[in-house]
Amino acid sequence: MSASQTLIPFWMEIADSAVQDEARQHANDNALAALVDQYASTLYRVAFSVLRNPSDAEDAVQEAFLRVLRHRDSLDEVRDHRVWLIRIVWNIVLDRKRRAKTRPETDDVEELARVLPADGLSAEQRAAAAQHHAHVVACVDRLPPKERQVLMLSAFEELSSVEIASVLGITESSVRSRLFRARNLMADLLQHPRSVR
Repeated sequence: MSASQTLIPFWMEIADSAVQDEARQHANDNALAALVDQYASTLYRVAFSVLRNPSDAEDAVQEAFLRVLRHRDSLDEVRDHRVWLIRIVWNIVLDRKRRAKTRPETDDVEELARVLPADGLSAEQRAAAAQHHAHVVACVDRLPPKERQVLMLSAFEELSSVEIASVLGITESSVRSRLFRARNLMADLLQHPRSVR
C-alpha cells in the first residue's frame, strides 16, 4: 500500500469528524436560541420581581444566558430547562441584591404600565388597577425574605413545590410551609395594611 492510499482514509475521517462537530455545534446553537425564545420573558419576570429595575433585570437575564452559553455542551444533561434557567437567574439576582444592599423605594411607573392590562380600561380603572398592583407589590415586599421568595416563585412564576425546592435548594415540605405562612401573612396584610408580624 502506498503512502497516498493510507492518507486518504485518514483525511476522510477528519472531514467526517469536522462535519459531525459542526452539525453538533449547529444543533447546540439552535437549542440555545430556542431556550432564549421560550424563557427570556419568564426569566425577566423573575429578575424584575427581585431587582425592581428593568435594566438590572435585563442584565441579569443576559448574564444567565451567557452562563448557559459557556456550558452549552451540557444542555443535553438538563432534565427541566425552565427550572434550571430560573435557578440560574435566581442566584444571579440574589448575588446582585447582596452586593448592592440597597433597593429602590419607588417602582418604575413605565414598567408598571407595561405589565398592567390596559385594553378596554378607562383612565380611572387603569389608575385603580395601578394602585392595587402597587399595594399588592408593597405587601409582598413586607413579607419575610424566605416567605417572599417562595410566594414569588409560586404565584408569579407558577412553579410547583418540587420546582421551587429545586430552585431554592430546600425541601418540598419547607416550600409548602413557607408558602402557607406567606399566604396567611399576605391575607392579613391585604386586609389590615398596617399590621406587621
